[in-house]
Amino acid sequence: MVINEKNGDEPEQEDNRRLEPDVIARGNILASFTDSKEARELINNLKLVHEDLILQETAIQKFTVIMNTYQEQPHLLDPHLEWMLTSLLDIIRDEASPPSLVHLSFKFLYIISKVRGYKTFLRLFPHEVVDVHPVLDMLMRQNPKDYETWETRYMLLLWLSVTCLIPFDLARLDGNLSSLEGCTRVPIMDRILTVAKSYLVVSDKARDATAVLVSKFITRPDVKQKRMADFLDWTLSTLSKSSFQSIEGTIVMDGMLQALAQLFKHGKREDCLPYASTVLECLDNRKLSESNETLLRKLGVKLVQRLGLTFLKPKVAKWRYQRGFRSLAANLQFSAGGAVAQKTINATAVTEQEDVEEEYDIPGEVEHVVEQLLIGLKDKDTVVRWSAAKGIGRLTGRLPKELADDVVGSVLECFSFQETDNSWHGGCLALAELGRRGLLLPSRLSEVVPVILKGLTYDEKRGACSVGSNVRDAACYVCWAFARAYDPLELRPFVNQISSALVITAIFDRDINCRRAASAAFQENVGRQGTFPHGIDILTAADYFAVGKIANCFLNISVYIAGFPEYTEPMIDHLVNMKIKHWDGVIRELSAKALHNLTPQAPEYMTCFVLPKLLPLAVGTDLHTRHGAILACAEITHALSKLAEENKRSSFLNEKILEGLKQIHVELCHRQLYRGLGGELMRPAVCTLIEKLSISKMPFRGDPVIGDWQWLINDSLRSLHLVSSSTRKQIKESAVSALAALCNEYYCLKEGEAHPVQQDELVKQYMSELQSHEEMIRCGFSLALGALPRFLLKGKLQEILESLKKVTCISSKDVIFAESRRDGLKAIAKICMTVGVKGEGSPTEFVCKNNVAQIYNMLLDGLNDYTTDSRGDVGAWVREAAMTSLMEVTLLLTQNEPALIDPNVCKKIMCCLAQQSAEKIDRYRAHAGSVFLTLLYFDSPPVPHIPHRDDLERIFPRSEAVTFNWNAPAQAFPRITPFLGLPTYQYHVLTGLTVSVGGLTESTVRCSSQCLFDYLKGIQNNVNALSSFCETLLQVFEDNLLNDRVSVPLLKMLDQLLANGCFDIFVAEENHPFPMKLLALCKEEIKRSKDIQKLRSSTAVFCGLIQFQGDMRKKVLFQLFLLLCHPFPIIRKTTASQIYEMLITYSDIADPDIIEEVMRILSDTNWDAELPFVREQRNYICDLMKVPKPQLVAKST
Repeated sequence: MVINEKNGDEPEQEDNRRLEPDVIARGNILASFTDSKEARELINNLKLVHEDLILQETAIQKFTVIMNTYQEQPHLLDPHLEWMLTSLLDIIRDEASPPSLVHLSFKFLYIISKVRGYKTFLRLFPHEVVDVHPVLDMLMRQNPKDYETWETRYMLLLWLSVTCLIPFDLARLDGNLSSLEGCTRVPIMDRILTVAKSYLVVSDKARDATAVLVSKFITRPDVKQKRMADFLDWTLSTLSKSSFQSIEGTIVMDGMLQALAQLFKHGKREDCLPYASTVLECLDNRKLSESNETLLRKLGVKLVQRLGLTFLKPKVAKWRYQRGFRSLAANLQFSAGGAVAQKTINATAVTEQEDVEEEYDIPGEVEHVVEQLLIGLKDKDTVVRWSAAKGIGRLTGRLPKELADDVVGSVLECFSFQETDNSWHGGCLALAELGRRGLLLPSRLSEVVPVILKGLTYDEKRGACSVGSNVRDAACYVCWAFARAYDPLELRPFVNQISSALVITAIFDRDINCRRAASAAFQENVGRQGTFPHGIDILTAADYFAVGKIANCFLNISVYIAGFPEYTEPMIDHLVNMKIKHWDGVIRELSAKALHNLTPQAPEYMTCFVLPKLLPLAVGTDLHTRHGAILACAEITHALSKLAEENKRSSFLNEKILEGLKQIHVELCHRQLYRGLGGELMRPAVCTLIEKLSISKMPFRGDPVIGDWQWLINDSLRSLHLVSSSTRKQIKESAVSALAALCNEYYCLKEGEAHPVQQDELVKQYMSELQSHEEMIRCGFSLALGALPRFLLKGKLQEILESLKKVTCISSKDVIFAESRRDGLKAIAKICMTVGVKGEGSPTEFVCKNNVAQIYNMLLDGLNDYTTDSRGDVGAWVREAAMTSLMEVTLLLTQNEPALIDPNVCKKIMCCLAQQSAEKIDRYRAHAGSVFLTLLYFDSPPVPHIPHRDDLERIFPRSEAVTFNWNAPAQAFPRITPFLGLPTYQYHVLTGLTVSVGGLTESTVRCSSQCLFDYLKGIQNNVNALSSFCETLLQVFEDNLLNDRVSVPLLKMLDQLLANGCFDIFVAEENHPFPMKLLALCKEEIKRSKDIQKLRSSTAVFCGLIQFQGDMRKKVLFQLFLLLCHPFPIIRKTTASQIYEMLITYSDIADPDIIEEVMRILSDTNWDAELPFVREQRNYICDLMKVPKPQLVAKST
């Protein structure tokens, strides 16, 4: 929220004479300038660094960082400014200082002035008579076009603006103007003016400093007499000739406008008044309001207000409202009903005893100025509106009461429904300024407060978003300003309205900045006014941080505040009137849930007023309103039914409301509002309504509407493939939830059984839909079967499981249907949870010994789903669902019939989970790890048959089971690799690690490979353990031959293992079976392969295998030389490069002379050349290395 004046526009001193100073709270408060020692060292070292550009840049960067630390507390620099300025000016004044050192010193000066502000800095510059000529001469020597030294010119102009204030006629400094050569020297007054004119049109920041110089220099008594008129003529002439259509013209106009604005701000009224009309006329002719340049429009508004203040006499309006002495203690006494606040010391309003205002004519130009400022209030940019608002406040303070009231009336016209959000925002800022200055009399509050209340809820839809957050923020600023401006007695009639509106904005506004602004305004009113109901209690609950999370505001804070009767109905009314038709769907949903939570506070109000109002809206014409109203009806009805049940009373709802709730679906269906894009909102909304009405046990059993609702649920599930992907999930979940609630309430007969015909028809229909060619239809009806209640599943369990098995199996037709397989697995688990477990029961009714193996097989098969498509590893969705379902079913059996858990099944579950927890995708690794530890540490009772339970509990201490972060590779893999020492888990964990070590994600590869190397290093001296690891590794390779998902990462992993010497124990033994079999598997893997990545990885593995002794080397070299003539040039080049590196590393494989010759050929040959040439070179290498030359095999025809 805007609470401090900006843009350098200072309010008039007399306007703020009685205003209480702002109390500024800051975070991270510093106590003092703690970096003074480092700053002094940097300044003292300038002479050492100025010649080296790198050192110079480093020094500037360090000094900037130091100074920027104090950007929010610049006053801490004040005790140190003098010594910093003196040190830098000593360098500048030293005639021996080279230009580079002088410019560097000025850069440091600029950095300090930027942080502290030039106004404070100006006072510290030396401003003796002797300083005028040196500063001016130095400035004259500068090159205005040197873009690297603009800081020098900027600071010199500021320095000159101080030195030119010496209290002597400048003519006395000129001396004898004629020189010996007979040429006349230019007077110092003209020299300064020439400098000012030249720098007012430059494109850098020196232009801003020149405007300050002009305001100080032209207003000197001697200069204004001789040069003010000429300077204004030049300025207006230059302004008239310039155009804001070009960049150059914009720069020139900016300089002129800044100069004029500063001049009329600091000049005396009697000096400026003769020229004000001419300047205003010139300004009108330029039509700055039509410019696209924000800065020009802002400066235009700034100048207009200064001209207006020049036309009016500088006096304090005697009619203005003055609150007088303000005390927090008095406020608290007032709120407690004390008599202190009744005394007149607390408020001084306009009375009949005031002195009669001095009569004087208001110039006609003032009306034009006010008109321009009112136009500025509607500008498209905030800075322009803000400047216009301050201008309105300043100008109104000098007008007679009647004219000032007209201005207030004109400002109120900004709040017409025909005006834009810019006009509303500017109007709010103007009202805040008027109120802050005591210019908005209490008599006007009855008109102003309703406008501000509208501003607090202003929100207009524009396309896909809305505008109005700035209006609501500014309206909060008005409430904040009024709290400081008015006596509690004046605002007492409006307390309930303002407090309710601020509370509503603080908890129900969509934008966090508006919620926080409203909270701050509410806090200010509680402290200053002391009349807001339950102010302290509400502030405690809805403070700055609490309102930061929107869900917390709607669902929790709102319930607490609604407990105070003054706020209950206004909050409910706001949700019903404003928020349920909000353009943002999230807000509509939160509003409906908030109404659910608020219903217990006012059940009768909800029944008698809210629901009758919502029912027509639920079948209205506006889509968003209809959506929000349906959700609100559902939530309120549900809340009323719970309340009636808790209080053991009859329903709150009468027949009319019940009929209205039934008619919502009928009306929407009749008007075909379930079709198209609108239907994507209506379907989930009405499904939610069906769910809530069913849960609320509405008396609709046997009513035709039940069949209509069932049709809608089925149609929604059948139409999932026709809706957009963004709403598909919501429609599916809403329909499934509605189905579960509907069946539970309306399909169950009194004896707890289902109607046989109805059950048979429903289940058969749903099972038939599982064979659909549309994936989304399979998804919807799989979950629908999973949501059916037990009485509908009774006798049908085996048929349903068989149907779901077809959904979860991968076939050639539906291999890409990963989402349907995921939802099928979820449905299986839900069905198992619903029907329960009975070991000797019927497989058509329970999970029993006859079907538990089938269920486990379906779920375990899901863990092998690694389907990929354009979306990536979509099989991960299936694996995640399979892991969750396995956990749920296993825990269900553990709690009811642990004997049904087969040891081999449990072993397979734990091994598969261990494999998933070693794989590369963080999210699914974390899910697998969480499921693994849940099964391991389940205690009521423990899951039976978990292999190596004691070892696992040692690897994962129970105390870390909850806090362990599986997402972090650095934490997960050190715990996974010890599994390699457990025979049961070794194969599966190594399979998972292979994918991680040979993956692409750097952090995963680094952590997993390092942990694997550490494990292998630990078993180097254990031949049995290493041999077991190697056998498992070969088995993994053999089982995944030509499976690129595993084989390509496996080749990368083998390359790393060979390069890190993990198999050194086998190197000395000739023809060890491990490298021999590894070589055979590698050859088989790349046979006829065209996969570049695979071929390059295999080349690296072959080079690593050269370290093994015996016949291996000849076979490896043969494979490498074979790849030297591969059809792909990139493979030939890669192979040549890797053979070259291999020969450097393993130089013992041939005589040194031969090695050198082979390396020469490898490096000199262009392996991109044609194959016949490359083949000659390769064959020559084969002869040198005594390796059989590969022979071309004729293709069979």
